[in-house]
Amino acid sequence: MNYKICLPMKLFMLFCFGGCAYTITELLFRGNSHWTMFILGGICFLLVGGINEKFDLSLPVQMAVSSLIITALEFLCGCIVNLWLDWKVWNYEQLPFNLLGQICLLFTVLWFFLSAVGIFTDDILRWKMFCEEKPVYRLTRKRSE
Repeated sequence: MNYKICLPMKLFMLFCFGGCAYTITELLFRGNSHWTMFILGGICFLLVGGINEKFDLSLPVQMAVSSLIITALEFLCGCIVNLWLDWKVWNYEQLPFNLLGQICLLFTVLWFFLSAVGIFTDDILRWKMFCEEKPVYRLTRKRSE
């Protein structure tokens, strides 16, 4: 079913989808999650999905930008929930190339690859559910005309 829907409702639905997807992913791989990860996942999904709404970037560039956005938000969230509030939601201190135990190079690289799933999913949801344009992807930059 395709419906035209108001922007706030569309963003809320995408936020909830991203929050659920992030939480389920954590439950599958870590065995637990935290309510703050639903919020972080929703925000990340909105931002990652919004990149190609505003900019005409190749898929690898979208993935790189997405990875940096997710890592930055993970660092901000980690500083708040783990360092400031001391909720101990995660700790990457044991991993190499970590920053204050909140982010690490390994997860930044993993976010690069996982962001492709987020980009594709967001585009398909926008196309099928919200009657937006059918997604088209490029692997390289546009040729000069």
